[in-house]
Amino acid sequence: MMTSRLDQFDNTTFNKEAGNLKQLCWLALNAVVLKSSWFPFMAPKKQLLKLFGAQIGTGFVIKPGVSIKFPWKLTIGDHVWLGENCWIDNLDAVYIGDHVCISQGALLLTGNHDYTQTSFDYRNAPIQLEDGVWVGAKATVCPGVRCKSHAVLAVGSVATKDLEEYMIYQGNPAQALRKRTIKLS
Repeated sequence: MMTSRLDQFDNTTFNKEAGNLKQLCWLALNAVVLKSSWFPFMAPKKQLLKLFGAQIGTGFVIKPGVSIKFPWKLTIGDHVWLGENCWIDNLDAVYIGDHVCISQGALLLTGNHDYTQTSFDYRNAPIQLEDGVWVGAKATVCPGVRCKSHAVLAVGSVATKDLEEYMIYQGNPAQALRKRTIKLS
């Protein structure tokens, strides 16, 4: 029987799409500015993300404690909210459409390991959140998942497969519960 050999793990082929200096600078600034709870100012956070390559639309709201692995692999549309302590672990590209809410403690996870390989190689895939999506508090979106227009992933749920448009999902793995109806204000 084959066993895992973590000593054979080799991520040298993984493309971080940035040099070591840029990565080091980002790690430091991410820890001091984005992740810290004592720095609540949104405009400098947005500018810092853009400086490091993130594409960000208008009306961006970012709360304290947010963690973003690689801003240069991040595209954010207009009027997007990132809640406290959400984590965008974007080893691969993350696309967030317009009017998307990612609630507190939510995790967008683009990377994983291939447990079928003895060397536990990376198995990464992009995430796409289309317009109007809401990722609830402490919910997780897994690698390769596309949350279609106005889908909702309920609190604490785990999306391992694509979410259909205007549907509400709950559970682990997330299952469709019902259609999302949006009332006019």
